[in-house]
Amino acid sequence: MIEDVLTVMWKERRTMLRGKASRSKFLQMMLFPIILNTVFPITWGPDWVTDFPPLLSAMIIPALLLAVTVPDSFAGERERHTLGTLLASRLPDRAIFFGKLVTPIVMGWGTALLLSLVSLVVVNVAHGEGELLLFTLPIAMGILTLSFLLSTTMAGAGVLTSLRSETVQEAMQKLLNFITIPAVLVQVLPLLFREKFITFMNTVNGLQLLIIVVVILVVVDIGVFTVAFNRFRRSQMYLD
Repeated sequence: MIEDVLTVMWKERRTMLRGKASRSKFLQMMLFPIILNTVFPITWGPDWVTDFPPLLSAMIIPALLLAVTVPDSFAGERERHTLGTLLASRLPDRAIFFGKLVTPIVMGWGTALLLSLVSLVVVNVAHGEGELLLFTLPIAMGILTLSFLLSTTMAGAGVLTSLRSETVQEAMQKLLNFITIPAVLVQVLPLLFREKFITFMNTVNGLQLLIIVVVILVVVDIGVFTVAFNRFRRSQMYLD
């Protein structure tokens, strides 16, 4: 089983970075995250290692990166007419599903952690002044947890939207809708329930808020993963 999953992951990695055009597209996608983790630590100062911006960065990077790459998982196979070959192989259904799912998780989570380390180096070079600046334990744990949960959520949602999409563009549009709805709710609900929101924010500290966000993401993760896993059926993957 593990060998089969690794086989699909190897294929996915080659597909994601196939050709100069794909590598160029990947570098363009990475431009904003790189700027976010190099310029911002310099302008934010020593408080970068104790404040909330690294947490936001750890959430933005997987969301941005996987929103563009994951919809290609199954829809891209359809466009390239390679899906039939994949489904006709002797690979078990679970190996195909987990291989498609784990590859973007590793990419999103690994990229977020790598750029967080880059930001730490940058803030030490710019503001260390002979003192080693390190993330506080809550910030470090938040970076590890939030980047992983956002990677798993985006990977699961991306695979789910790509399962029954005829084109990558269609899958990306579905994934965009998935992202847009909660993003709008996050902005609108505090306005609709302003007084309750202010009262709530005044009664919780940063660590408690982080725990609440983590719990919400875990619930969403479980829901998305369950739906995607149950909808993946090899016999239903053909849209012709």
